[in-house]
Amino acid sequence: MVWSLFSQQRSPLREVKGNVELKRPLIKAPSQLPLPGSRFKRGTNQMEDALEPEKKRVRGLGTATKIATSHPKAPVLTTVPQTRCQTAAPKGPKKIGPRCSTAIATVLKNQKPGPALPAPKPGSRILKARKEEREGAKTSLTFVHSVPILAAAAPPMLGGKKPTKRPAWDLKGQLCDLNAELKCCREKTQMLGQENQQLRDQLREAQQQATALGAERRTLQEELTRVRAQEEQNQQELESLRAHVLELEEQLATQQGLVQELQKEQLGLREERRGLATRLEEQERKLQASESALSESQAEVASLRCETAAQVALLAEQGERLHGLEMERRRLHNQLQELKGNIRVFCRVRPVLPGEPTPPFGFLLFPSGPGGPSDPPTRLSLFRSDERRGTLSGAPAPTTRHDFSFDRVFPPGSGQDKVFEEIAMLVQSALDGYPVCIFAYGQTGSGKTFTMEGGPGGDPQVEGLIPRALRHLFSVAQELGCQGWTYRFVASYVEIYNETVRDLLATGTRKGHGGECEIRRAGPGSEELTVTNARYVPVSCEKENRAVARTAQNERSSRSHSVFQLQISGEHAGRGLQCGAPLSLVDLAGSERLDPGLALGPGERERLRETQAINSSLSTLGLVFMALSNKESHVPYRNSKLTYLLQNSLGGNAKMLMFVNISPLEENISESLNSLRFASKV
Repeated sequence: MVWSLFSQQRSPLREVKGNVELKRPLIKAPSQLPLPGSRFKRGTNQMEDALEPEKKRVRGLGTATKIATSHPKAPVLTTVPQTRCQTAAPKGPKKIGPRCSTAIATVLKNQKPGPALPAPKPGSRILKARKEEREGAKTSLTFVHSVPILAAAAPPMLGGKKPTKRPAWDLKGQLCDLNAELKCCREKTQMLGQENQQLRDQLREAQQQATALGAERRTLQEELTRVRAQEEQNQQELESLRAHVLELEEQLATQQGLVQELQKEQLGLREERRGLATRLEEQERKLQASESALSESQAEVASLRCETAAQVALLAEQGERLHGLEMERRRLHNQLQELKGNIRVFCRVRPVLPGEPTPPFGFLLFPSGPGGPSDPPTRLSLFRSDERRGTLSGAPAPTTRHDFSFDRVFPPGSGQDKVFEEIAMLVQSALDGYPVCIFAYGQTGSGKTFTMEGGPGGDPQVEGLIPRALRHLFSVAQELGCQGWTYRFVASYVEIYNETVRDLLATGTRKGHGGECEIRRAGPGSEELTVTNARYVPVSCEKENRAVARTAQNERSSRSHSVFQLQISGEHAGRGLQCGAPLSLVDLAGSERLDPGLALGPGERERLRETQAINSSLSTLGLVFMALSNKESHVPYRNSKLTYLLQNSLGGNAKMLMFVNISPLEENISESLNSLRFASKV
C-alpha cells in the first residue's frame, strides 16, 4: 500500500523526467520566470550536504532516510525502502528505473516542440539569450535526474554507521519502524505533491514561455527574412548606386573637361566682347556721324527732289518738244527725200581689176557739177568710135560721145563708205516708216554684188550696202530707244531664177526646194506680201546679220535676182505710235544681151531661157518705173515675180534707188551703153 502510494506520488517525476528524452530543450530563450534549476546543478554528495537530513533512528529493518532542506522552496527528498525483507541499499548510486524513464518520455511526448529559430549571427543579443536558455535547461535536467538518484543512493545511516537489522521477534520494533517509515512516506508524499505541483507550475510556465518564444522566434524569422530581403534589395541598390556613381564620375570628368573648355571659351568671348565693345563704341561714333550726314543728306535729298521734280517737269516738256522735233524731222526728212526724188538713179563705174587692159585715155569722162570741182559729179561722158563708117569710107572712124546725167555718179576711185554716205539718209527713211528699195543693175562683172554685199574676207573697208545699212539701222534704233521707240527686225533672203522663187536661208530638208516658195498675201484684206515656206530670221545685232549674209552668199546664183528684205516694225508704247516698212536690197541678174550668132546647143538653149527670163523681168521693172514716174493708174506688178514681190516697196510713198554699174573696159562698151540707156529711162 505504501509502495503504491509512493508509486502514485512519483508519477509527476516521470513526466518531468520524460522531458529529458526530447531532442530539443524546452526553453530556448531567457525567461523572466524563476528557474531554480541552478541550485540543483550539483553532484550527489553535494545534494546530500545541501539537504541537511534529520536523522532518526528507526527500529527494525528500515533504512535511514536523508532529508534535504537547504532551500525553503525546494522539496524534501527521501528514500523509501521497497520491501521489508530487502537488504540494505547498495553503496553506489541507483540507476533510474524503466518506470521513471517511461513517465518522463510520456511527458516529453505530450510536450509540443516549438518552431525552430534561425541561427543567429555570432556576437548578437539573440545568441547570448539562447546560451543562457541552454544553461538553464541543463540545470533543470540535472535537478530532475538528481531526485531519484539521491533518494535511491542515500542508504539509511544512523550515526554514521550501517543500520542493523531487527531480529524477527522484535515485531514491536518493526512496527515502530514501519510507522516511522509510514510517517516519513506520508511527509515525503506531501512534499512530492507540493514539488509536483511546483513542477507542474514551472512546466506550465515553461510551456507558455516556449509558446511565447516560438511566436517570438517566428516573428524574428519573419523579420530576419524581411531584413535579408531588404539587405538583398539594399545590395542591389548599392550595386546600382555604385554603377550610377561610376557613371556620374565619368559624367563629372566629362563635365569638368567641358567646363574647362567653356572657361577657355568664356575667356575668348570676354576678349571678343571687349573687342566688340570697342568696335561698338567706334560704330556708335560713326553712326552719330552718319546720322548727322544723313540729316544733311536728307535735306540735300529734299532739295534734290524738288530739283528732280522740276527736272522731270522740264524733261517731260523737253520730251514733248523732242517728240515734236522728231516728228518734224521725219516730215522734213521725207520732204527732202521727195525733193531729191522718190525714184533716184546712181551710176557707179568699177575700177580696172588686175590683169585687165587699161582703157584708152578719154574713154570715160566725169564732168564737174554745176558748183564746180567741189560738187560731186552727176554726169558721165562715154566716147565710142564707129568702126563700120570708117571701113566704108577708108577714113579713120569718127568718135561718138554719149552723155548721161544721173542723180549721182561715182568714179572708179569712190570707196564703199562714200557710196553708203549718199544712201544713209535714204535708209533712215525705212525707220521713219517709209518703204525703201535699192537696186543694183548692170551686166555681169560690173560690180553689182560688190556694191550690195561687199568684197570677200569680211574687210570692214569693203563692206557692201547691206551690212552697212543694217549697222546704221541698229545704231539709229538704239538712239531712238532713248526717246521711247522700240524696233523689231526680221530678215529674209530669196532669189528669183527663171521666175521661180527659192529661199537662200533654207536649211535641212527644205534646202533646194525653190518650187515650194510662192508669193502670197499675209492675210485676207492685207496688202503685205510674204513668201510661203521661206525662212524669216529675227535679227537684233550685226553678228546675226553676218551669219545670214554668209549663208546667202554660199547659196545664190549669178544668173538670178537676189532679194534681201528687212521688215522693220517700230512702236512708241508711251504715245501709242506704231510704224513699219520694208527695206529691200536687190542684186539684179546680169543685163547682157544674148549673142544672135551663137549656135543653139543644149547648154546655149538653157542660157537662152535664162537670158529671156532675166530680160523679161528687167523689162517689166522698167515698165513699172515708167508707170510710177508717169503716175499711171495701172502699174504692171504681176507681169514678173520680181516686181510682184517688191510691190509694197515700189509704189506710194516708197523711196527707190537704182545703182547702174558699168565696166570701165572698152570691150564692154556696148553693154555699158545699154545699161546707161536703161537707167536713163527710170
